[in-house]
Amino acid sequence: MVAAGRSLHWAYFDHPPLAWWLAWGAAHLFGTEAAVAVRAPFIALFALSTWLMARLGRTLHGPRAGLWAAVGLNLAPVFGVTSGSWVLPDGPLIAALLGAALCLVRAVEGGRWAAWLGAGALLGLALAAKYTALLTAVGALAFLATSARHRPWLARPQPYIAALVGALVFSPVLVWNARHGWASFAFQGARAGGAAFHPLAPLAVLAGEALFLLPWLWAGLIASLIAALRRGPSDWRGWLCAMLALPPILLFAAVAVWSRQRVLFHWAAPGYLFLFPLLGQLAAARAEPARRWAAGTALFLALLLAALASDARWNWLGRLHPGADPLIEAVDWDSVRSELAGRGLLAPDGPVIAALRWQDAGKLAYALGPGERVVCLGADPRQFGADQALDTLAGRTLLIVAPRFDLARLRQALSGRFASLTALPPAPLRHGGDTVLDVPLFLGTEYRPPG
Repeated sequence: MVAAGRSLHWAYFDHPPLAWWLAWGAAHLFGTEAAVAVRAPFIALFALSTWLMARLGRTLHGPRAGLWAAVGLNLAPVFGVTSGSWVLPDGPLIAALLGAALCLVRAVEGGRWAAWLGAGALLGLALAAKYTALLTAVGALAFLATSARHRPWLARPQPYIAALVGALVFSPVLVWNARHGWASFAFQGARAGGAAFHPLAPLAVLAGEALFLLPWLWAGLIASLIAALRRGPSDWRGWLCAMLALPPILLFAAVAVWSRQRVLFHWAAPGYLFLFPLLGQLAAARAEPARRWAAGTALFLALLLAALASDARWNWLGRLHPGADPLIEAVDWDSVRSELAGRGLLAPDGPVIAALRWQDAGKLAYALGPGERVVCLGADPRQFGADQALDTLAGRTLLIVAPRFDLARLRQALSGRFASLTALPPAPLRHGGDTVLDVPLFLGTEYRPPG
């Protein structure tokens, strides 16, 4: 995301722009793309999300419930670790959704225009972070339609004006997509396509979501959801949480039945987000068991994260099991950059750097820094494909960095694209001082753009 987001756009190939803008802004503010710099906005946003969760829980179920809702949010790894510190669309998505939900609660009870407009604007921001925010809007509509106390709002202008405000905030993303053949919508929509039949896939998806949340935390969230559904719309606060939660949880479990593509377990996280106020209410009623549960979970997470962080730094797991590095995706490609620089391959008049997979192009571009151009020659270049203008490289020499490729396979993948392809000595990818992967390098002469 950092590498592909170095150019500002109103949207990007696979997501709306908000997370890309945050990483770009942090890199320019701090003058570096170091991890701590580009992650800073996401860490700050999760601090805001924690406060918003506490406010939402307090507004719905009281101050103790708000406190426990915020504690639970931080103890769930998919929120407190990944969304709370990684450069992902989920960070701004969660903050905007919580803000929108808080405004919605105040709007349906107080009826103030400011609350309705705030809910709409924040929903628009959530959509500018990730398209799945639309599912939360579906949940809000379902709540208004099924709660007798709040159904009269559907006959009033406030919800529709709020929706219009949200659409206006989101409109630059629509304009970008319209100008680019609806590429982003088509890509995301294709993930739900296919003609497969996997009757047990929803169970696998739910199990994966439980793992990402921690199984005992997931069980508490689901139990709270079931209790809210049993109480029904008469308990409108619990019903609101349930309606906001259900669309993502149900949709992605259902999509797994027929989709040929794997449903990623964090996609439904925005649904579980709105179950934390219910879990907070449950914990507030059982304070002593909740304290023991929270302390045990915090200790477990601290030990787990310490183990993972130390391995990411020193590769002790890889040394215990030579030939298998479980955290190789967490390794930056700084050693590859040093090797290329040492061979003179990064000189201003040197070859253009290329990769075959968008993941490798991202790793490589981040390691090389913003001053070096990296292109992706594969069939699925993601955002690199929107930015790279391959026609301008006609006749150039390219250095192709291609893990998992040999010369024969590369020639097959890039048939007719070069006058010649030559294998060079590989570049070592080092982790904790050990070489964990020899990255194949190839030199392609007289590049011929496709088409």
